[in-house]
Amino acid sequence: MISTFLVEHAPLVRIGFWVAVAAATLLAWVLHRLRLRRVLLGLSAVALIAVLVLTLLPDGARPGGVTCTVQFSVPFQGIETLANVAMLLPLVLFLGAATNRPLTILTGAVALSAVIEVVQALTPVLGRRCDTNDWAMNTVGAVLGAVIALVICAIDRRRRATASSG
Repeated sequence: MISTFLVEHAPLVRIGFWVAVAAATLLAWVLHRLRLRRVLLGLSAVALIAVLVLTLLPDGARPGGVTCTVQFSVPFQGIETLANVAMLLPLVLFLGAATNRPLTILTGAVALSAVIEVVQALTPVLGRRCDTNDWAMNTVGAVLGAVIALVICAIDRRRRATASSG
């Protein structure tokens, strides 16, 4: 039912995606600037739980069996692509801003995505299908989250350096 709604309103979903990215960026920036690290860590935990629930809970709608698609295309279209880009973006953004180590978090997120795809491939009882494009689009989202977190951390470092020297 929700997937039908999303497909029927694809242009709104695309706009909603970018609005959500802007809102998450603003939230991360404000929390980082106010040094509310625990709140950023809490948001990171919620994002991680969401990733695990969305990718590793059994999907009864699909029959069991190992189904894994290995492809290396760039599917920058459709709702599923946006969902995969959005999957790791908040986790990397919030955790990168909380730790001031977005590149380290990026590395871990890319590895997490690969592990999820392997688990989906090796655990047919989940009824999930692994797909290399899912991993690739998760990586795109993680990179976007890391870039935003890097900018937030750089702006804050520059602001603090200016404040301490002036």
